[in-house]
Amino acid sequence: MSSKRAMKQAQKQAYARHRSNITQSRFNQKKINFTKKNKKN
Repeated sequence: MSSKRAMKQAQKQAYARHRSNITQSRFNQKKINFTKKNKKN
């Protein structure tokens, strides 16, 4: 029983980390594109 709960928690944590990584990478990409555009001008 306890092992099942631990596995569920680990999955939740991994999913949360995965989601935060996606959002962070997207935000960073936008930042990079924004700076590139500014440098051109």
